[in-house]
Formats: sequence, C-alpha cells, structure tokens
Amino acid sequence: MRIRPLAAAALTAALAAGALAPAAPATAATADRWGFAYVKDPTVPAWTVLDTTRQWGSWKTAFPAAWAQGAKLAPGRFLVRFPQVGLGSRGVPHVTPVNRTGHYCEVVRWYQSGADEIVDVQCHKPGGERDDTPFTVLWTTSSGVLPAGTAHAYAQVTAGAALAQSYNSTGAANGVGPAGVGQYAVKLPGVGLAGVLAGNVQVTAVQPNAGPRRCKVLNWFASGTDVTVYVSCFDQTGTLTNNDFTLSYHRRRSVIGSVAPPTRFGYLGTAVGGATNDNSVLGVGANTIGALAPAGRYLATFKQLGVKETHAQVVAQGAGANYCHLTQPWSYDLDAAVDVVCFDNAGVITPYRFLAAFTSRV
Repeated sequence: MRIRPLAAAALTAALAAGALAPAAPATAATADRWGFAYVKDPTVPAWTVLDTTRQWGSWKTAFPAAWAQGAKLAPGRFLVRFPQVGLGSRGVPHVTPVNRTGHYCEVVRWYQSGADEIVDVQCHKPGGERDDTPFTVLWTTSSGVLPAGTAHAYAQVTAGAALAQSYNSTGAANGVGPAGVGQYAVKLPGVGLAGVLAGNVQVTAVQPNAGPRRCKVLNWFASGTDVTVYVSCFDQTGTLTNNDFTLSYHRRRSVIGSVAPPTRFGYLGTAVGGATNDNSVLGVGANTIGALAPAGRYLATFKQLGVKETHAQVVAQGAGANYCHLTQPWSYDLDAAVDVVCFDNAGVITPYRFLAAFTSRV
C-alpha cells in the first residue's frame, strides 16, 4: 500500500486529535432488518421474483410467503425490492457482480418504498459503458451493543471523507479520514482481536449519478482491538477518484451482521490467513482457496456451510485498479464452492488478492 507522506501525516494527526467523525451510540439488537438476493437475469420486467434458492431476509418471520423481487430500469440499471423491511437510507448495501467478462457494479441509492426497501444498482462494462450483468446484493441495518466474542460494524462514507452514518457493535465511535485522492482510512474501534488481524471486510462503491466507479480494500490493519481499513476508489480509466462507498466488517458473525441464526457462515482472504479465515462450523483455517485456469481465477471452498438459502460477497484487496468478483453462482453442495475471478482495469483476467464472505440463512 502506498499513501502519500503528507496525506499519511495529516491522517495520523487527525487520529491523534480525535478528529475522525463519530458515530452515535447503538441502542438495540443487531441485525435489525436485512435481506440478500441473487439477480440471475438482470433483464426481467418489474416486479419479477428473484432466484428463491439464493435469497432470504428478516421479513420471512412475519411474511413467509413474501420474496425479494427485481426490475430492470435501463441498460445495467436494476432495482431490488426487499419486502416489508423498509427503513429508508439506513444501513448499508453491498453488491458483487457475477460474470467472466469484467463487468462491475455499484449502488446508486437505497430507500424505502411503502413497506419495502429498494436497492438501486448500476453495472458497467470494462471501459465504463452501462450494461447488464448478474449480481448478488444485500442490505442490512443494525443497532445495539453486542457482548464480547463477536463483532459487526459498518460505515457509509462520502466522497469528502465524512461519515453519513455508521454502526459499531461495541458502542464505540467509528471514524474516517482522507488518505489521498480517492483513498480513505476507516477506523473501527474495538471490533477485532488484540494484536491479530481477524474477521472480514466488504466494500462497495456508491455513485448517486450512476457513473462508473469501483471501490476496494487497499489494505487493513489491527492495532490492539481496533481495525483500520484503507479503501481506494477508481473511475473507469483506473484513476483514483474521490467517491462515496459503504464498508462493513464482521467477526464471528455473518456478512449480514446476524448470528444464531445463521449458524453456518464463513469468510476468508487471500494472503492474510489466520483469523481472517474462519468457519462457524469448523473454526479458524477451515476454508480453502485453490487456483483455477486461467490464472486469476480461484475456487474458495466454505466447508459444511452450503445449507438452505445462501449468499456470497467478494471484494478485491491490494494496490492498483484491479477488481474481483464471482464468475458464476456457487454450488449447492454441503461444501459450498465459490468461484472467484479478478481483472485488471481493462477487464483482462489477472491474478490478484480478494476477501470473500459466505452465509446460509440458517
């Protein structure tokens, strides 16, 4: 990771002075409301029920017959409707494309419509043209302080390095500071394990004008129990660009922030290892990564987690404008096989690092 000396010095000063924007203390249980889905066909008319084998949500308790639905708006533009869980612009969404062509996606906005929550997604070809692609999507909102042993946190960050909203299950205040053009540092106090990098991070670009943008994890560090995540954002030319994004962190919890249920979830990261590879059934280090052809394609296997309705999210980690996502829907075997592919800015498959999260609904 390279951060310009002046920017790094300014960030250090801000951290020391406590200048990072605080989050309000949490007050209730997590996750309050959530949904995940897979958009297999992004050309369907409004409102088509999405793949029922790869969706679920907190509405299912009170509305078991309701399903997430989708609607195409324009080239690459798609709305996902999570029923009966609407809470406006609260919480965070994540989106991961599913293709082998280098298409990428961002969230345009999320909002309440009647009783429902809508997530508005825009996808692009390499080079920035708007175009359709399948994708996975989630939305979750949380509140409350959790007991020690697990952690969940998220932040919605503006292009100007301000917190639009955030949540931390320890009750501590998250913070954000600039680290150069298109680069940000997000501090999540108290969520990690002392002196050990643990858990998983996911990042998604947010672009209210639906312009082509990507955001990723540049690097992340543990300092005591604090976790600091450096994020970088790019335009279609691969140039670092100031941009909004959402970021979430989870440790010993699912990517949606809930636990028990689900009891079957896991995450891993290439070239980090340790407690960043965790499996709720088998423990630390149980998930595996294998290389596939061509170079830049990988098989992440989450052992014994492929039960009932399931979900996956992927984000790239490292320097440069490279990005990673899913190649195809994961398998339904008990050992869930998640096929990941990474690209350079031109959309050429290229070896790279990534972070992946997987969850069942049970």
